[in-house]
Amino acid sequence: MAKNKLAKFAEMETLENVFQPTHEEVFRTDYKLKGKWGEQVFGNDHPIVLEVGCGKGEYSVGLGELYPEKNFIGLDIKGARMWTGAKAAKEKGMTALAITDHGVMYGAVDFYKECKKQGIKPIIGCEVYVAPQSRFDKTSSYGKYYHMVLLCKNHTGYQNLIKLVSKGFTEGFYTKPRIDDELLAEYHEGLVCLSACLAGEIPQKLLDGDYAGAKSKAEFYRDIFGSENFFIELQDHGIEEQKRINPSLIKLAREIGVDIVATNDCHYIEKQDSTVHNILLCIQTNRTVNDSDRMEFKTSEFYLKTEDEMREVFASYPEAIDNTQKIADMCNVDFEFGVRKLPRFDVPNNEDHLHYFRRKCYEGLYKHYGENPDQSL
Repeated sequence: MAKNKLAKFAEMETLENVFQPTHEEVFRTDYKLKGKWGEQVFGNDHPIVLEVGCGKGEYSVGLGELYPEKNFIGLDIKGARMWTGAKAAKEKGMTALAITDHGVMYGAVDFYKECKKQGIKPIIGCEVYVAPQSRFDKTSSYGKYYHMVLLCKNHTGYQNLIKLVSKGFTEGFYTKPRIDDELLAEYHEGLVCLSACLAGEIPQKLLDGDYAGAKSKAEFYRDIFGSENFFIELQDHGIEEQKRINPSLIKLAREIGVDIVATNDCHYIEKQDSTVHNILLCIQTNRTVNDSDRMEFKTSEFYLKTEDEMREVFASYPEAIDNTQKIADMCNVDFEFGVRKLPRFDVPNNEDHLHYFRRKCYEGLYKHYGENPDQSL
């Protein structure tokens, strides 16, 4: 693709003034960009793929969120595919990685395989949406939701997370697939819970000046998951709101007897990729870099940081970094491939399964076609 056409992207004046690629293949031509952007910026016949860091990114921002678990947990990849994140985590010395897509688990199996391929431990999780009251409240006054990170400790936790995510769609969907405290109380076994980023309920209450409410909610989740499975999450991307509530989060954790854990949202692999990420956000939200009302991140700290970088950020709380390894050690879910797995079905009165199946088939046949059905059936 010619640089002059690339420079027009998102109404940029020149490529060099706005965007510094990390390697020579920042842009590839194997993705059809349709609609307004494709026609106005590149023309109808110019496909494009954005590359983030060392790997291929995706047009629709938000493929997945990965939490690297040796050096820190917070990785929120938007614009880097899972094999990019797994490879980068390996190269940066991490021994485990977790997937926490927003509200879904579509990528779990592919993520698991890629982590195994890279020789790092895969951790299966999800950043769920939690309704402020009941998941069945579906009016505009109940449209708000909070974030919560759930990680699977074992197979029971994996099964419970599947239940939670599924019910988020079948019972709680309202703008997002939402669960609620009732479901968390029912399906909490085998799960590790993190209080989440600024969008979590506990941080939101602290931002509102409601320390008592935040503490009460933290105690509620501590009692559901157990003090050893519930962690208060700390983040510091240089954002004022995070710096304001972190002391309260630490105080709260100590008062209710749970551990803290340091995380770092990561929407791209390297720090210099922040400009590419902003372009991706413009595409997703139908904006340009010149729009004053466009969605953008306040800092360029949303990248995959090393352990040393994270320890420098949280130098006053080394246990918050150490606890990421603790969580990684707690989570052990393995998938078995190549073996047919059929659901267990309990037959009444210990009847032979084949006999029971045959009998029920004939009962249905006679019910729908009479006592003497045509032999052609």
